[in-house]
Amino acid sequence: MILQGKVALITGAARGIGRATALVLAEEGADVGLVDILSEVEETAAAIVKLGRRSAAAVFDISDAAQIHLGVETIRKALGPIDVLVNNAGIVNNIAPLARMSSEAWQRELAVNLSGAFNMIQEVIGDMAARQWGRIINVSSVAALGGLHNQVGYAASKAGLLGLTKTVTLEYARAGITCNAILPGLIGTELVNAMPAEIRDGAVAAIPCRRLGGTTEVAHLIAFLVSDRAAFINGAEIPIDGGLRLNTSSLGSRREVAESRKPG
Repeated sequence: MILQGKVALITGAARGIGRATALVLAEEGADVGLVDILSEVEETAAAIVKLGRRSAAAVFDISDAAQIHLGVETIRKALGPIDVLVNNAGIVNNIAPLARMSSEAWQRELAVNLSGAFNMIQEVIGDMAARQWGRIINVSSVAALGGLHNQVGYAASKAGLLGLTKTVTLEYARAGITCNAILPGLIGTELVNAMPAEIRDGAVAAIPCRRLGGTTEVAHLIAFLVSDRAAFINGAEIPIDGGLRLNTSSLGSRREVAESRKPG
């Protein structure tokens, strides 16, 4: 087990990539703290306990720094200092062309996807630096590289995570901390599986391997990056997308793309 004795903290752990990552890290020996805005995160905690590891869960909004401090402190008291942080929580449901996206939707997406990760890092990095060991993963997206029709807030916030990742590396590498970004493509999460078939199938057709990625495949990449085996990987942007980034196709249908290009 490559994470024996480590304490990991994962946001967005109620389902999808976050839940899969929590289970894989537990299988690799970590005790796992879990954060989500959904109460179902308690189910993930119960699954980890069944694997023989310790777990603690907290329900709060990562866009609120005050909530973060109280929630993370609860997890620290239960499990001990945080060695590994996986910033996975994010929202993807603000769908609108740039001209019609509300300021409120834009601000909310940045608050969760980008400021939330910043808030979480600020909360735990001091202890990591004091112990001269830490691992941080920011879950970005291939949308950070090529943009995304009708999701300007999502693409911009995920691109912002790349700058955050590099800056953390520059400031904290000498303190024994690594910070890397992974860029998932189309992964078979609950949200992706619920997409209209036209959009999902069109996107899969643009992936060279012609399939969705698995949440566990992403989780195993994260497990490697937060282990000592990846200690010299720092400030990296690692796509896990089946080659999707090599195509320029939109995840939207042709009709949606055409509509988004209309003025007004």
